[in-house]
Amino acid sequence: MTQTRQTPAAGSRLFTPARLGPLDLPNRLVMAPLTRNRAGLDGVPGELMAAHYAQRASAGLIIAEGTTPNAAGQTYPHIPGIHTPAQTAGWRRVTEAVHAAGGRMFLQLQHGGRIGHPDTSGHVPLAPSAVPLPEPLQTAAGLQDAVTPRAMTEEDIRSTIADFADAARNAVEAGFAGVEVHAANGMLLHQFLARNTNLRTDAWGGPVEGRIRFAVEVVRAVAEAVGPERVGVRISPGQNVNGIEEGDTGAIYPALLTALAEPAPAYLHLVYADPDEPSFAELRTAWPGTLIANPKLSREEVAADAGTARGERLLAAGADLVALGRGFIANPDLVERLRTGAPLNGLRPEFLMHVHGTEGYNDYPALPAPALV
Repeated sequence: MTQTRQTPAAGSRLFTPARLGPLDLPNRLVMAPLTRNRAGLDGVPGELMAAHYAQRASAGLIIAEGTTPNAAGQTYPHIPGIHTPAQTAGWRRVTEAVHAAGGRMFLQLQHGGRIGHPDTSGHVPLAPSAVPLPEPLQTAAGLQDAVTPRAMTEEDIRSTIADFADAARNAVEAGFAGVEVHAANGMLLHQFLARNTNLRTDAWGGPVEGRIRFAVEVVRAVAEAVGPERVGVRISPGQNVNGIEEGDTGAIYPALLTALAEPAPAYLHLVYADPDEPSFAELRTAWPGTLIANPKLSREEVAADAGTARGERLLAAGADLVALGRGFIANPDLVERLRTGAPLNGLRPEFLMHVHGTEGYNDYPALPAPALV
């Protein structure tokens, strides 16, 4: 396996402890939620996933991958769920393995909205409006064109909010310390926020106040279900992922953060955070709680230091924790490698998504144990 060497980061704030909701974190490095398609077709996490997360338990916090709160919200095959007893029991085996290894976990709740297909979920996707995903997506029958989603009724909206709350309860029952509500990357909550996917003229659309309503009510329901100290929210302002065009980014997020002051979730997770962008300082000023920053990294930055140089700059600019993805994929003991300046494993991108075995998942080597003297 190709290895590269990074610069030691002795004395970095990344390795100092922090407090997050109910948790004391030993360091400020967060394993970002990462879609890896390793659950069963029934959405049940198995031993493969338990071993994967337990290998990475030295992260200050693990945010487990996007997990569907109901059947209609499934994005791709082999995505885990948290809406059946079997899925909850499967996740319990994962959290028990991570806790036994000394780790801490939140679970990301992800509803795909229009990012889904009947061949995968058995349901016509639901979305704010009948606007299809403009690109093909992976399904149980292979790569296919997206179908036009069904615009959600008031009953659909209310039942989906309730499903998020139930999923949060299931996650806590499964042993997670909390949940992250996914309002980023073109998923359902993000589709409500964006002008090009939310064409509604009722109270769930139109001006910014209407378009943020679904996200706010989901977060409020989840916070009421499990306590605000157990809830985080992930956002990706201005990112055109999965065909999203927000249209008025500068108005959406100040309004959203103001509206979230009442449920007061434990953290905000900012995707593609850039300490040089004025928007980062604006969001940091607007958000009174813990801020997790997920930097956008080049392949060269990942290979050099897994993104820690940029992470240190984000901490200096006001972030509290730094979420890394690809570094944790390739290095089960990433924290120790960074702390000691040890070589990093090279990433094998061909195994990132839509493959289902241990290869490129649980077979990245850890450092040898130190010899006993």
